[in-house]
Amino acid sequence: MKKILRRLTPTQMILIGFCMVEVIGTLLLMLPVSTREGIVTPPVNALFTAVSASCVTGLVIADTFQYWSVFGQCVILFLIQIGGLGFMTIGVFFAIVLRRKIGLWVRGTLQESVNFMQTGGVVRLAKKIITGTVIFEGTGAVILAIRFSRDMELPQAVYYGIFHSISAFCNAGFDLMGKDGAYISLTQYSGDWVVNLVIMLLIIIGGIGFFIWSDISENGLHFRKYRLHTKITILMTLFLIFGGAVILFILEYYNTIAGRPLNEQILCSLFGSVTARTAGFNTVDTGALTDSSKLVTILLMFIGGSPGSTAGGIKTTTAVVLIAHVYAGLFDKKECSMFGRRIGEDAVRKASTVLCTNLMLCAAAVVIIVTATSIDVTDVMFEVASAMGTVGMSAGITRNLDTISKLVLIFLMFCGRVGSFTFALSMKGHKVDPPVKLPEEEVMVG
Repeated sequence: MKKILRRLTPTQMILIGFCMVEVIGTLLLMLPVSTREGIVTPPVNALFTAVSASCVTGLVIADTFQYWSVFGQCVILFLIQIGGLGFMTIGVFFAIVLRRKIGLWVRGTLQESVNFMQTGGVVRLAKKIITGTVIFEGTGAVILAIRFSRDMELPQAVYYGIFHSISAFCNAGFDLMGKDGAYISLTQYSGDWVVNLVIMLLIIIGGIGFFIWSDISENGLHFRKYRLHTKITILMTLFLIFGGAVILFILEYYNTIAGRPLNEQILCSLFGSVTARTAGFNTVDTGALTDSSKLVTILLMFIGGSPGSTAGGIKTTTAVVLIAHVYAGLFDKKECSMFGRRIGEDAVRKASTVLCTNLMLCAAAVVIIVTATSIDVTDVMFEVASAMGTVGMSAGITRNLDTISKLVLIFLMFCGRVGSFTFALSMKGHKVDPPVKLPEEEVMVG
């Protein structure tokens, strides 16, 4: 068995690992004990939910509270936690606890899993990830439980605090608020600063990237000492959060947030911008957003969070690298650079590949779903971007999709979580391109 595993590349191992987790989750969710009514869930619906949870997306075919039993909800929460941290991170943690030796192959696979830049120090990073996760999720759970205890019995408040803290930190977007109405998410807490701030902070911390944690813990608040990756990520994250919030505030001022107090309008706009970065919760009716707001949200969902985090999307650094590359091209610069550092050609090539691959997958998915269902193309684009970015925000059409459309979204969620680039690399295997350069010939571009 070990010899077979050694033949697999790290990307193939990650793919197989996620598939195994999703298969187990699907089988568990199909059991009658997983539903409130004690029925067997259809395989496609169980698979959709398992993939949505393990890929920390949050798209659902049925309200989580009203359809799934406590056992089913715990299965979903378990899948969210594994999907958020990565099964390799959890595996290495248990190896450390059991004092097992961690070889180079495992370190390499873990490096690929968390998108770390080097093999050295990756085990130390895994320890920080586990420790940080326990601290952040635990703190969030305690604060939310205290707040929820005003609206429900203490045991239920504790359970809700734990569930929503893990779901927020892992950028999953699953919620249990269906007790007050199906698919309402956090709309009843739209003006609650405690719930909103805790959920937003968990989303941001989980989606900013594990490498950023390590850099900040080593260098404190000394921005100049941060690596280029950290500087780019932090600045782009702040720009998307506040820039998105301002735009959504303007576009929704006479729509979903009309008539609310100013502080609640600001809070709703800020939450809408943060949650679009692959979290999936909502404090206003997503389906009622204006078409302009939906397009802005689609853009935020498509960009997503940061590499090596619980978030999806093409990632913030990918967007920045492409912008820097375009800027260098427009002003006829020989190389693209930021903060006095040159960005390598490999990074530019990978960023271009990720962008084009995700765009092609999204375009193909939109065509298939629109053809199969005849649903409004804007809503389909919204759902597709949500699946590809592993966001979970919905225009309300997921539960009405046919089997083909559900399978399309399942594939997008899977590619979005493992990464379209990683998925493509897994097909290559160990093949190495021959070191031969073909004759060059000019091609007219633009």
